[in-house]
Amino acid sequence: MNENWVFGYGSLMWNPGFEVEESLPAHLHGYRRSLCVRSWVHRGTEQDPGLVLGLDRGGSCRGMAFRVSPDSWPAVLAYLRERELVTHVYRERILPVSLPGGVRRPALAYVIDRGHRQYAGALATAEAAETVSRAVGRSGPNIDYVTNTLAHLRDMGIRDHWLEEVGRMAAAFSAGLGS
Repeated sequence: MNENWVFGYGSLMWNPGFEVEESLPAHLHGYRRSLCVRSWVHRGTEQDPGLVLGLDRGGSCRGMAFRVSPDSWPAVLAYLRERELVTHVYRERILPVSLPGGVRRPALAYVIDRGHRQYAGALATAEAAETVSRAVGRSGPNIDYVTNTLAHLRDMGIRDHWLEEVGRMAAAFSAGLGS
């Protein structure tokens, strides 16, 4: 079987940026969606980093799997490497994802490098919310990233309770209401 799949767990789910032949809900075991990457470019600066999503070890993650045509694969792979490996905080991995009907397929995924200096680890909710409420990068305020992510996750029927709480607290901090 000559299939190429990409697993999206954050903005790739609603903005893959490449042509797909098929997109399906997918479940990845052994990794979880986590606001664990210190963003030095798009949602913060090196002096005042924001936070963006990464796949971190443990748990599981609901997302989307995208099947890419064999002819498009080299260009898609080059595009994803340019998009995801800017500071090399992620590592490319081929991981098994579960698709509807119990079908499992290997998919390209970008997993956090826990040894990278941008890895934030498991932050307390208040610390993450405070960071998100104040950080701004090339792509805009960090709170916009979290708010947009939460809206898209809701639209896709995916709940992330911790991220939802971070979003609520960050909005309160931004409004000057504290926690």
